[in-house]
Amino acid sequence: MKKAVLGVCALTLASMAAPALAADAESPWLVRVRALHMEVDNGNSPKAGVSLDDKTFPEVDISYFFSKNVAAELILTYPQKHDVHLKGVGNIGSIKHLPPTLTLQYHFMPESNFKPYIGAGINYTRLTSVDIDVPGVRVDRNSFGFAVQAGFDYKLTKNWYLNVDVKYVDIDTDVKQAGVGKLTTLKVDPFLYSVGIGYRF
Repeated sequence: MKKAVLGVCALTLASMAAPALAADAESPWLVRVRALHMEVDNGNSPKAGVSLDDKTFPEVDISYFFSKNVAAELILTYPQKHDVHLKGVGNIGSIKHLPPTLTLQYHFMPESNFKPYIGAGINYTRLTSVDIDVPGVRVDRNSFGFAVQAGFDYKLTKNWYLNVDVKYVDIDTDVKQAGVGKLTTLKVDPFLYSVGIGYRF
């Protein structure tokens, strides 16, 4: 009888503790809003001298934590317009690009308020609205490349975080002219510096 009573008490305590443990568990979803500065490398053939300007714009990312240390992050924004410059000539038009990026991250010190991380993944950039004021000149519309990142989250409250992040993204596109072929490869290859806030659901 005594064992039965103890068993009932243990089950009762376990059932009461389960909701509390569930309430304390962190959600796997983290959403951030960041201000991002895109610093373009513009590495290309000196003969062609084609370049894009730098840009600052808002960015949203969604992270899903598979565990306390491992997460996937999808970085999103709206199409960004860049002026296109030609060495010795100046502005020759503009293009828009949409560069979603997916990375796999490792988060250090998950129990600390200061949570640094590193990540690596892939980028797909779609170039649209290409408007070049040089007859017959065009650029390839699609670019696939790698991306690497490092940053940290700092826990401000139970759900809110401060975030600082730096990425390097491989973005290349061929510049071509009708009747001539490829003129150069425009290596955009930007560093992306961002700061923002995050909310863990």
